[in-house]
Amino acid sequence: MELFPDLQKRYTKDVYSAREAQRFAELIAFGPVVFQASRLMVKYGILDLLRDAPEGLTQEEVASKAGISLYASKCLLEASLSIGLVLVDTDTDRFTISKVGWFLLNDPAARVNLDFNNDVNYEGFFKLDESFREGRPAGLEHFGPWSTIYEGLSQLPEDARKSWFAFDHFYSDNSFDAALDIIFSAPVGHILDVGGNTGRFALKCTGRDPKVKVTILDLPQQIRTMQEETASKPGADRISGYGIDLLSDAPFPSGKTYDVIWMSQFLDCFTPEQILSILRRAADVMTEDTRLCIMELLWNRQRFEPAALCLTLTSLYFTAMANGNSKMYYSGDLISLVEKAGLEVEQIHDGIGQGHNILVCKKVKATTMITQRDIIEKVNAFFVEEFEISEELLTPKATLRKDLGIDSLDVVDVIVLVDREFGVKITTEELKSLVTLGDLYAFIESKL
Repeated sequence: MELFPDLQKRYTKDVYSAREAQRFAELIAFGPVVFQASRLMVKYGILDLLRDAPEGLTQEEVASKAGISLYASKCLLEASLSIGLVLVDTDTDRFTISKVGWFLLNDPAARVNLDFNNDVNYEGFFKLDESFREGRPAGLEHFGPWSTIYEGLSQLPEDARKSWFAFDHFYSDNSFDAALDIIFSAPVGHILDVGGNTGRFALKCTGRDPKVKVTILDLPQQIRTMQEETASKPGADRISGYGIDLLSDAPFPSGKTYDVIWMSQFLDCFTPEQILSILRRAADVMTEDTRLCIMELLWNRQRFEPAALCLTLTSLYFTAMANGNSKMYYSGDLISLVEKAGLEVEQIHDGIGQGHNILVCKKVKATTMITQRDIIEKVNAFFVEEFEISEELLTPKATLRKDLGIDSLDVVDVIVLVDREFGVKITTEELKSLVTLGDLYAFIESKL
């Protein structure tokens, strides 16, 4: 498994003492309590009050300033001592904010994650077990009867909808400027934005280049939302929509030349099988010059471990709430799917925005897309035509010299065949070292 250095240090050896490990185990056991108490410390403004009071506040002062009962103040402050959000001066009984409390209050990612988990995930996560067992987002029933959360986004309660989009946009928007630099590092006339959502990135593209055109692929209802969101905004006249159910086998729109196909925080919404289908359909409309740019948050390629923590836990949101079967991907798994789709990763950009990674992919040249079946058929056809060997004899186990009668004079013809049909160079010595026809097939395949 490939892990970036900070993750390597954290995930390959035990970093806790026995006492620290025991304490962390109790934090897990009381996880729901820790979460809700911490959320109320933010909601009631207690952490704000402590941050702005360098000399600290007493329990009575917190109760008065926050507008809560003394009972609530005592319970929350005492719990927060154990959680690690606050500190206390034992001489004055005054409470101050800790580093952990400061980050919970001021770190934008922590605030977005806190709201997202409370408003979108919290109650539905009770059905995480059921979601794993049934392969569906059982927790989504808390909001509605949809098979995926994307179908019901427009119908979510206001708090949940607001927190969902804040979560989604926080991670993507902070990466857009750097992504645009990568996309426009070469001339771009037309971009196909797959899963373009509300059109925010499309507007960024038309704002960057006064001539570029963007076609957004998404669900029909999402295309309507996009058109409403982008209406009358500068550059909207160069943005078009194409409604498609990406879970179907419907082809991508052809008849146009796309310089860039863009997928942003999109493939993590699908299973590996669905991703492969999407990538293959993208490959079908790509030319040799088209760049497929995939922006994802790859958990194992994060510079700092807290980012990996956020991503691996976000995978469980997909399980319980989003669709029941996708996740934040390990880079090797995603690259493998890219290659199976007949594409290759030319470059990986790490550390984009909040930790995004961008895979820049191109279509594999035709010579390297030859399948094992193609190799067998071409080699066998040549042996039948040139050496008049019965096709029944052409099995992988047939020996080249004894069974098929290939002699020193025939070797030259085979060398020419391999070079002409496959672009593979083979020397006389290499050919003589191959014993069976299967060895010849394998040699050609290994060189492609």
